This record gives sequence, structure tokens and C-alpha cells, in this order.
Amino acid sequence: MRFQLYQVDAFTGNLFSGNPAAVVPLDNWLSDEKMQAVAAENNLSETAFFVDRGDYFQIRWFTPQAEVDLCGHATLAAAWVIFHHIRKDAEEILFRSRSGELKVSRHNDRLALDFPAYRLEPAKAGEKLLQGIGAEPLEVLASRDYLILLKDEDTIRNLKPDFRALEESDRLGIIVTARGNEVDFVSRFFAPSVSIPEDPVTGSAHCSLTPFWAEKLGKKKLHALQVSPRGGELFCELQGDRVRIAGNVTPFLQGHFELPD
Repeated sequence: MRFQLYQVDAFTGNLFSGNPAAVVPLDNWLSDEKMQAVAAENNLSETAFFVDRGDYFQIRWFTPQAEVDLCGHATLAAAWVIFHHIRKDAEEILFRSRSGELKVSRHNDRLALDFPAYRLEPAKAGEKLLQGIGAEPLEVLASRDYLILLKDEDTIRNLKPDFRALEESDRLGIIVTARGNEVDFVSRFFAPSVSIPEDPVTGSAHCSLTPFWAEKLGKKKLHALQVSPRGGELFCELQGDRVRIAGNVTPFLQGHFELPD
């Protein structure tokens, strides 16, 4: 069996930055074991698989170790593949996923995700979490991930996490965030429990970050940077119980791979 494979850098207008995702279009679903094996072979933070159902696309996301319920950058990458290779005249795409319906629209050179807003609750930082972050939190909240507010952008940039300690987190990931020097806020995202020590740019983390900073700053439209070594830029807007997360996309490669029958 022969399959197409794309690799796309999401949330960036520059090659070799942003977050690289693999995208695999399918006619029908492969077994979970085969999709997991392909994701592990790709060894990127996420591989997105989708099936064209006519009026919508079903989408699933796999890290090298596990399937996840939601992934922003790989959805953005999958949408880029569809807009450029499958639905060239479309202005909006509907995905159906384990997190419900997700829309992606295009606006000139940017694509915009329509994702759910996560509700955050106060949380307690355990000893391992504090050890792993290595900085004193101003606030700790949680939804799917922990969200930890730190003092300033320099603190975020200079963190040297203890990933072994963070592996024991009881949440999917750990978001650290602070006010930005030149943007509204900055962040980084760690998920060593699913084989992603640091994710370069995490669209789904902004399902938590957008409502958090919208309340903090008293504004619904927000400009964000994820200040990982690769870096990424996001344009966010809180829209009730949804968030709009927009960014640029840069393609890197297109090819094929084969699996035994």
C-alpha cells in the first residue's frame, strides 16, 4: 500500500521554524497500530491522518507514542494540504474529530483554526511540577494541561526544565506563560509524558492561553509568540466559548511511503 506524505511547518512564514507536522491523507482508516507506527517513524511531535467524507474530513492526531484528542499545528498543516491539493477553491474546511467539529478558514496567507475554549480551574503545583519547571509560579491553573504563569518573558525564555520530573505530570502537558515584551503574551509547552519534551508551537495550548490572557488583559484579540528554540507566531481571538487561532504555514516536503498489505 502506497500513501502520500506531506511535512509542513505550521505557525510560521519561514522554513525551518514553527512546528513541523506530518500529514497523511487516507481513503479509509488504517488500524490504530499502523497509524501509531507511522507516527513513531516520522518522529515529529504530531502526525495528522484524515479521511475525505465529502462534506467534511475526519481527522486524527498521533504523537510518536500516543493518540491525542486535539492538535492545533497538525490541523493547520492538514488544512494547508487540503486547500492546496484537494479543495483548491474552498475557503473553509470542516473537520470532525474526537474534540468535535473544527473549522479552518483561509485569509490571504494565513489559516485560522476555530477551536474550543478550555475552562481553567485553580490547581496546586506538586513538588515534581515545581522541580520540573525550576521557577516560582505566580499562578497555577489547569484544564487539559497545567497553565503556569511566570514573572516575565525572560524567565520563560531562560527556563531549563527537568523533563524527567515533568514526565510524572498527571496532565497531558505543561504550559508556561508570561506577558510579552513586544506581544501580548509568550509561552512554552512541555509534554514529556507523551514523548514531546518541548513542542515548538502548540495551537491547542492556546485554547487555554487565549481565554486566560483575554481576561488578564481585558481584550479579545491577542498577538502571541511561542518562544521555543524554533519559535512560532499566533494571532488569537476569544469568541465566546470558542477561540480563533490564526497563523502562517510553510510547506517543506512531499513524498510517499509504503506499508505491507
